[in-house]
Amino acid sequence: MSDDPGFGVYVHWPFCAAKCPYCDFNSHVRHEPPDQARYAAAFAREIATTADRTPGRTVSSVFLGGGTPSLMEPATVGAILEAIAARWTVADDAEVTLEANPSSVEADRFRGYHAAGVNRVSLGVQALNDRDLRFLGRLHNVADALAAIRIARDTFPRLSFDLIYARPAQTPDQWAIELKVALDLAADHLSLYQLTIEDDTPFAALHRAGKLVVPDEATAAELYAITRETTAAAGLPAYEISNHARPGATSRHNLVYWRYGEYVGIGPGAHGRLKLADGGHATATERLPEAWLARVEAHGHGLTVDELLTPEEEGDEMLLMGLRLAEGIDLARYRAISGRDLDPERLADLVAHGMVERTGGGRLRATRDGFFVLDAVVADLAA
Repeated sequence: MSDDPGFGVYVHWPFCAAKCPYCDFNSHVRHEPPDQARYAAAFAREIATTADRTPGRTVSSVFLGGGTPSLMEPATVGAILEAIAARWTVADDAEVTLEANPSSVEADRFRGYHAAGVNRVSLGVQALNDRDLRFLGRLHNVADALAAIRIARDTFPRLSFDLIYARPAQTPDQWAIELKVALDLAADHLSLYQLTIEDDTPFAALHRAGKLVVPDEATAAELYAITRETTAAAGLPAYEISNHARPGATSRHNLVYWRYGEYVGIGPGAHGRLKLADGGHATATERLPEAWLARVEAHGHGLTVDELLTPEEEGDEMLLMGLRLAEGIDLARYRAISGRDLDPERLADLVAHGMVERTGGGRLRATRDGFFVLDAVVADLAA
């Protein structure tokens, strides 16, 4: 395992063809298509300004997220990747991921992305039956999803796709069948998320009104157990709570986050964590696309947050991110970042209750039981 978490560049394309009712991401629907050339120029300018603060870095991963980045023209993607390469050194084996919705997948466009430098695609499939796709507000059907998976596998060396489980009325048997179909389709990576009701979404309003009922806690736990057991048996074990991969096929970009590495956030509503001379900085940009664009054109960046974190805050973030991983955290690195050790009594209590365990090489990780209540485990350790 490398001691260097890497240096990642996250680029946020904020536009979608439609807003999904469960989504609380920074995504926006516009009746008129955005001026992609103008946005590409703004991305390049914000990249340049951010690179001036982070000189000498080598980019290990780029992630084009959203929103729906597959609504970008290949020329827009190419311009963004060229701007990154002009300002930082990009590793020869850098992972370059683009998120795509099956409804926006076209073979020619995918070939254009690959030619621009994208070498990994992440497809938002979300379900493998048409009824639940309609419920989730998706614009594609199962046939579209299967076609997109085929095109992606023919075009890119690496493929991941997402599914959402714990949907209303979904039984463990139904999920087990759907998951086996997904594993037959998967290339090397699956992201499998439990449906959560996020504040300020249409699903939240329906849930409050009693018109949307999700599986109870016991059923959700059974669905999670099936997920872990089935993926492991198929050779894609969980390396993070919701992510499963064949050996060597983990998402390098997301590992930058979970291993508490350094990453920059480019674009509307993007977040970053910078390691600067005076310490760790938490950054965030203006969320509204048009306001972000005006800020960048006026000032060279869209930052609305640029906070110096205390060592204690950095340690808490490292716990929150790192204990999501099957590999857990390096306790010596935690001490170096936070300036303190974990409370021995709290740690011993969590070990005694089977929530966390020490592993070789001075590491600490959550157990299977601990994963079910990870927020509470992290809160206890961070107190």
